[in-house]
Amino acid sequence: MQRILYLAGRILLGLYFIVPGAMKVMNFSGTAEYMAAHGMRFIPFFLVLTIVIQIGGGLSLAVGYRLRTVSFILAGLVLLISLVLHDFWTLADGLQKSHETQNFIKNMAIMAGLLVLAGGQYLADADPRSAADQQYPES
Repeated sequence: MQRILYLAGRILLGLYFIVPGAMKVMNFSGTAEYMAAHGMRFIPFFLVLTIVIQIGGGLSLAVGYRLRTVSFILAGLVLLISLVLHDFWTLADGLQKSHETQNFIKNMAIMAGLLVLAGGQYLADADPRSAADQQYPES
């Protein structure tokens, strides 16, 4: 059961990146405008880089390829996106601030899951009886 849950979690995390990456491709100019509104520079470069990392990284997560490295890279991407584009601390109180705060906290939870994958250990490792399941298979 643990392997099934692990696979399902990897696939869902992968989709979390694949879908927004594809949406950025389909709405490149709209995404670029959103980035510009947040003071980003070198937008075409960073937008293409983000798309490549999101789609490529999401696919890697889903199929289990280079999990530790890809998880670490995606965690960094999530952190940067959160700090630059979900900067709730710069907004006045209201619905937008609430929305951006929620997005920021959600992204920190996604980043936490990615860091667990990057660390290469199941959460069950704290239980010494689970020694046989300590490492997930690196594909």
